Amino acid sequence: MGNSVLIQIAKTHLLTRKKQSAIASLGVTFGIGTFIVLVSFMTGLNGLLDGLILNRTPHIRIYNEVQPSKKQPIELHPAFGGKVHMVHSVKPKQDQASIYNNQPLMSTLKKNPLVMGITPQVSARIFYQSGSVLLNGNAIGINALEEDRLFNFKQYIVNGLPKDLANNENGIVLGIGVAKKLSINVGDRVQLLSSTGATYRLKVVGFFQSGLADIDKVQSYVNVKMAQRIAGEGNNFVTDISVKLFDIEQAKGLSDQIAATYGVNSIDIKAANAQFETGTTIRNIITYAVSITLLIVAGFGIYNILNMVIYEKMNDIAILKATGFSGNDVKRIFIYQAMFIGIVGGLLGLAMGGALSFLISKAPFETEAIPTVKTFPVNFQPLFYVIGAIFAIVTTFFAGYLPARKASKIDPVEIIRGQ
Repeated sequence: MGNSVLIQIAKTHLLTRKKQSAIASLGVTFGIGTFIVLVSFMTGLNGLLDGLILNRTPHIRIYNEVQPSKKQPIELHPAFGGKVHMVHSVKPKQDQASIYNNQPLMSTLKKNPLVMGITPQVSARIFYQSGSVLLNGNAIGINALEEDRLFNFKQYIVNGLPKDLANNENGIVLGIGVAKKLSINVGDRVQLLSSTGATYRLKVVGFFQSGLADIDKVQSYVNVKMAQRIAGEGNNFVTDISVKLFDIEQAKGLSDQIAATYGVNSIDIKAANAQFETGTTIRNIITYAVSITLLIVAGFGIYNILNMVIYEKMNDIAILKATGFSGNDVKRIFIYQAMFIGIVGGLLGLAMGGALSFLISKAPFETEAIPTVKTFPVNFQPLFYVIGAIFAIVTTFFAGYLPARKASKIDPVEIIRGQ
């Protein structure tokens, strides 16, 4: 039988049971709509959290770490060679804080085709001085413009810009916690006392808010040269080197290579944030598991409704078969019904999901932990809508196929005889 006739019959069946058809479509609508909202919001949230880590964390961090000597004097003495040595209370060895031979190392890294950019840092212990009050702190010397280019430094600056620090040799970006303790505003002067006893008066050009209160209460940023002066060291003094790569997957291999070649401590971003990455993976699994469950539940709703329709349409099925419609024709009629429900419900669900996601993205969301975020994070990824549409069609097809196959096997003689 022609498709146009079968489609018309399927349409008639749906319209004669408008309430049931509407309920079935709404099941798909809410299933797809909820899927879109949930997956868009959760992946948007994961993207925000990942961005906070990936944007501020170098792909490779090179530094010097105070640690016990790997070889003790007894091991170097020829009289004790080849013997088991038991050494207790091993003390850390005296070592310089600066990365040894850092200038050639940075020059080599800049030429590496895997490297997008590098930026040196200098960490200096300080005290914030307000009258007779001293507050413990830490000044990080950075190249503000490079730090912003590679690690989005400006996203964490409140009331200021990276160029304000770069253009002011005696400028400082105070941690927001420090600023509140000292009651200091942008443009004021803050007095620092270095570990060597020297005093420095720096101009506040902005506030830094990382979202971690313990860090914001002690940490501030100055220019590299100023940090070297505060630490009482020369121009070659560098405590950390932050490296950003074009491909984050290359971080592990290059980090190991740097540590082995230059004898420095080197850690890649995945090793430094292993716990965070595990949390992201678990959140993604939960998100997709719940979303798929919603779609499957909607499919079972369609299956149940079509099953009821078949029992109600026994006489119609018998008449169709008696007038020359084959079992495959009857099967296609009910599959068409399911597909109509899936397409209409799916389109409404995509529209509903998109509308709700848009409203959520405009809802105010302000927190001190993430100062640059003003609204809820939502990921408007087109792939989610494609997945939702495919699921709507596939789910409703299988939900309609099983009842349709049952309908195709009905014997019209038995039905008519029973009447």
